[in-house]
Amino acid sequence: MINRGLYTSNSEEWGTPQDFFDKLDDEFHFTLDPCSSDENAKCEKHYTKEQDGLAQDWTGETVFCNPPYGKTIGAWCKKCYEHSINGGVAVMLVHARTDTAWFHDWVYGKAEIRFVRGRLHFNGSKWNAPFPSMIAVYRKEKQ
Repeated sequence: MINRGLYTSNSEEWGTPQDFFDKLDDEFHFTLDPCSSDENAKCEKHYTKEQDGLAQDWTGETVFCNPPYGKTIGAWCKKCYEHSINGGVAVMLVHARTDTAWFHDWVYGKAEIRFVRGRLHFNGSKWNAPFPSMIAVYRKEKQ
């Protein structure tokens, strides 16, 4: 029997656990969170859904990106990749779905991949995530 919880969610938004973010921030020193709300932003400079971080200029920023886990995830991966080829750094927290087109088009071979051990406990959730997670690090050295 297939566990539908592994493939669906009532929300596309998964708030990043603060301690998990802090470890990445110690390494990368983020300046922009383009996928946030005013309540869950991880950086002082951030964009909300209404401000559309995909449409904003990220030049000069070190980006932490925990995008909505829905149909636009490929566009977020592409934006992170393009930011890196222009000299920027972008670090994405996404579900580890290595069978998807967005993974093969915009992550595999374009970013450093770090798989997260275990399941993250995202903010606002009673339980750990129903999916494995990974970090995709986009930076010019990778290209």
